[in-house]
Amino acid sequence: MTRTPLTAAIHDLSGFGRCSLTIVLPVLSAMGVQCCPMPTACLSTHTGGFDGNTFLDLTDALSGAMDHYRRLNLPFDAVYTGFMGSARQMALSADFLRWARTGGALSIVDPVMGDNGRLYRTYTPEMCAGMAALSAEADVIVPNRTEAALLLNVPYDHLDQSEAALRQTAEALSLDGRRSVVLTGVSLTPGQTGAACFDRDTAAVTFVQTDFVGRAFHGTGDLFASVLTGALLQGDPLPRAAQRAAKFVRDCAARTAAEDLPPREGVDFEPLLGRLTGKRREP
Repeated sequence: MTRTPLTAAIHDLSGFGRCSLTIVLPVLSAMGVQCCPMPTACLSTHTGGFDGNTFLDLTDALSGAMDHYRRLNLPFDAVYTGFMGSARQMALSADFLRWARTGGALSIVDPVMGDNGRLYRTYTPEMCAGMAALSAEADVIVPNRTEAALLLNVPYDHLDQSEAALRQTAEALSLDGRRSVVLTGVSLTPGQTGAACFDRDTAAVTFVQTDFVGRAFHGTGDLFASVLTGALLQGDPLPRAAQRAAKFVRDCAARTAAEDLPPREGVDFEPLLGRLTGKRREP
């Protein structure tokens, strides 16, 4: 019997508003992956669309957990990182990622920094530099177009959406082919959205596209990266994993739009988790 894959998930925990660990945990569990949550911070709600949220910095607890897991020599198959609350958390995560890699762990970094051309309000130039350093340790990065611009140190409006330009951007983000890239928020034709994927194993850039639902919801980036991580641990090649992630996000967004739920609450993905169970399940 094959051992259940074990993934360290270094993300924040927001009590209300589907995002980060409240997405990561159920999605990876549904996909047959044991998730070891390592919270960077605890919030009452996420910060998009809610005012007055509580915020508990868990950097010291995170550092202690990392030390404990190293002493236990836990056999992580992957380390998957998301939102960070400080540059120190990024440095700690980079060190932990390097340690896990010695045991063969895959590293997936979602370089959460901003969206729609804007930096998140909690981010500083020091944190952006820290995220770039963390991303440099990754086997796979999953930036949106805003984060791609920040990682490449170019203006957001300089990132063209033509197929040729997107190929060039994905390749540039790969650090000369050393890491795979899944660039999200890519639209090749009106009414479509998806990702551009650079696969370091083949050095090829491929595109995945699905119908755009027409409404933006919080947490879809976390949902996409979580399904992608689960699919990679199931053995899917990068383009297939990205296609599964894009389709699941589209299906969840369509359900949420049909229910006319507030965007700040995130996508209503829980009733569709059954679609993720089983290895290599067809869409």
